[in-house]
Amino acid sequence: MIVDLPSSTTSAVNRKLVELRESGGVQALGRVLTLVIITDDGPAIEGAIEAANSASREHPCRVIVLASGQRRAAARLDAQIRVGGDAGASDVIVLRGYGPLAAGEPAAGLVMPLLLPDAPVVAWWPGEAPAVPSEDAVGRLAQRRITDALSAKNPVKAFEQRRAAHVAGDTDLTWTRLTSWRALLATALDAPPHEDVTAAVVAGETVSPSTDLLAGWLAARLGVKVKRSPAANGPGLVSVVLQRPSGPVELVRPDGKIGSLRQPGQPDRLVALARREVRDCLAEELRRLDPDEIYGEALAGVARTTRGRTPVTVPAVSS
Repeated sequence: MIVDLPSSTTSAVNRKLVELRESGGVQALGRVLTLVIITDDGPAIEGAIEAANSASREHPCRVIVLASGQRRAAARLDAQIRVGGDAGASDVIVLRGYGPLAAGEPAAGLVMPLLLPDAPVVAWWPGEAPAVPSEDAVGRLAQRRITDALSAKNPVKAFEQRRAAHVAGDTDLTWTRLTSWRALLATALDAPPHEDVTAAVVAGETVSPSTDLLAGWLAARLGVKVKRSPAANGPGLVSVVLQRPSGPVELVRPDGKIGSLRQPGQPDRLVALARREVRDCLAEELRRLDPDEIYGEALAGVARTTRGRTPVTVPAVSS
């Protein structure tokens, strides 16, 4: 069910929520957090809401979408409440602020009366994010702040901003997209012969924040020389090679879907390494509300990597 409240106020929105709850349309109990989505008004809103609804099935929450409208318009708030089948396991409140209510402290003021009491707040910028999320008006309300450098107009600039402005509680979906890669590499190194890694090469697209971040993670955790090279083929992160005395450990994904893990003395293993959907990444980030210290170390480790110029060609994975 979708209820539109044009030219409304936050008090009217709260009253409507109570009315819907009393009529049995909204179950307010069991919400574990408030997810605030900050974005511009436009088609991208529906994709963000869909991802939040999917994640809410694992983490029941209240979703507040703060959509910035025209900043030169007269001050106005258009609200919309979504419940039931239109809201997953949450209640969704869309706030479209115009004029002075479109950004800054006034926009954050729209959110505060609608936050769940005694529940953590998570802020998510699915598109462009502020240079310093922790200093943003909404970011200051949140225990966790989720950004996505890859979705920015300039991913490289956005990633550098994340590195420069990182504080505890910040995270980025470029990091979450690496979970499967990190798990496979860690599992490979946990198996015999338990040798130290002497060097590493990480290859991916020239513009690929996730590739840069994985190289930083390896540099920080292994304490070895890590080269970040461009890939001659394949989307995003394409390959990781860890050099050891007995031979290299190679994890490659030339087609963006199926990967291959190669180790000396063992048969090649095919692994599922499809590029993760935003909804899956968001659900994973909502599983933890404490600071991600390893992400912070990976960001710092990027400065310890070197840049290769020669493109790396990865052969197709044979089934």
